[in-house]
Amino acid sequence: MSRMNPIPDAAATPEARAQLHEIRGAFGAVPAMFGTVAHSPAALAAMWGAFKALGGGRLGAALGEQIAVAVADRNRCDYCLAAHTVLGRKAGVSAEAMAAAQQGHSADPRTAAALGFAVKLVEDRAQVTGADLAALRGAGFDDGEIVEMIAHVALNLFTNYVNVALDVAVDFPRVRLTARAA
Repeated sequence: MSRMNPIPDAAATPEARAQLHEIRGAFGAVPAMFGTVAHSPAALAAMWGAFKALGGGRLGAALGEQIAVAVADRNRCDYCLAAHTVLGRKAGVSAEAMAAAQQGHSADPRTAAALGFAVKLVEDRAQVTGADLAALRGAGFDDGEIVEMIAHVALNLFTNYVNVALDVAVDFPRVRLTARAA
């Protein structure tokens, strides 16, 4: 059972209500995570603003969602794993590729490099090396894309922590965590 319920629209501040309206327009409903974060209009603005900004970034939706499932699996976040699997499929990533990404793998060398970097950021608490950055550059990523990867990981850490700490009810089809993360 959730440790904190989503805030009803009527109880939200005018600022949060406006953002929830925008979120409803994007998703067709307000996912429980956003409704829960709406208890803090500042946190909701930060989260939704980051989603919008990165959604228009250069990495693209498919890679962003693959990074999200890799991060979610490492943090044992059932909510984000479920949500980003759905979003990844909507972005055109196959079910098999999403399952591989969850484990930090990809058949595509460029995607594999990005996922390996994202996993290292999480598992090693951002203690990466110049060689790690050189490997990304060798895979075809420029410095802007590398910074964007770090931003994706940071946003997903934020959402994972909210969902795990508050045990937010999963309102997307569930996906099993891998044995590695379980």
